[in-house]
Amino acid sequence: MTDLQRVTVLAGGVGGARFTRGLLAHLKDAHPDGTGGSRVSVTVVVNTGDDMTLDGLRVCPDLDTVMYTLGGGVSEEQGWGRADETRRVSSEIAAYGRGWDWFTLGDLDLGTHIVRTELLREGATLSEATEYLCRRWRPGARLLPMSDRPVETHVRLGEAADEHPAGSLIHFEEWWVRYRAGVVATEFVQVGLESAEPAPGVLEAIRDADVVMVPPSNPVVSVGTVLNLPGVREAVRHTSARVVGVSPIIGGAAVRGMADACLAVIGVETSAQAVGLHYGARANGGLIDGWLLDEADAEAVPALVDAGLAARAVPLWMRDVPTTARMASEALDLASRA
Repeated sequence: MTDLQRVTVLAGGVGGARFTRGLLAHLKDAHPDGTGGSRVSVTVVVNTGDDMTLDGLRVCPDLDTVMYTLGGGVSEEQGWGRADETRRVSSEIAAYGRGWDWFTLGDLDLGTHIVRTELLREGATLSEATEYLCRRWRPGARLLPMSDRPVETHVRLGEAADEHPAGSLIHFEEWWVRYRAGVVATEFVQVGLESAEPAPGVLEAIRDADVVMVPPSNPVVSVGTVLNLPGVREAVRHTSARVVGVSPIIGGAAVRGMADACLAVIGVETSAQAVGLHYGARANGGLIDGWLLDEADAEAVPALVDAGLAARAVPLWMRDVPTTARMASEALDLASRA
């Protein structure tokens, strides 16, 4: 796309962060600005439904994962958190009988949460706090929280788990991290979503983009939460940009994490085809124009095309930045033909 100027990414955590890093690498080579960067501006609208308050601090897991990954500070082994991390402070908090032993914050990571919480207490919005934090990390893209108002995804349990009776609501991170999505869930409840509104710049980033990307983030509780924010789904449906998604499912299994458990809760099969159809073609009232899936799922291309989507099968494993950059290039090319 030779006239490409603006790309907007609707992202969750690790998958969205790694895809965006590859996208930026591709754009730097394909659309150089003459100073070692890219002339194409990238905005990343990040899920905040995983946010929580822990140890008195406001923690934004997806925002931090995207910021650290694009800024070069992420733990590559984990895909989240800081590289060369220690956990002395969390161990000390645990010695007082406080905190969550299944969700420990690293010492370096705590610095981010402390600064964010201080800024919020001083009256800054989450958008303003994010912009401040990004001055250090220089991610190469504009990072926007989906909303400045608190939204937290909770999970209704279909069975008892430890101190939680069946039918109770627990924070998504407890279900995801503590229980590894192994406890039966009946629904996701996004607390605060109905009264929330998109953060400044979010709807404009979707409306004014040349391409909107839906990376291989969790379609239910990452991208799904962003899309369920009032006004966002309509903005995606009506933008003049081409909207292209990348499958988080390869060969019938989630690329990372337990997305299959989330899909089961909403009754969607764990397959690249089913997730593409879950988003649906904009031509038929859905949300995307094109769907990129892995070569392992190439047999699904005809059915997706029949459903109104431009579809293509290419290698989707994000093994390193160069392979992810090639994947992003394929996604942009698909957008130009959708």
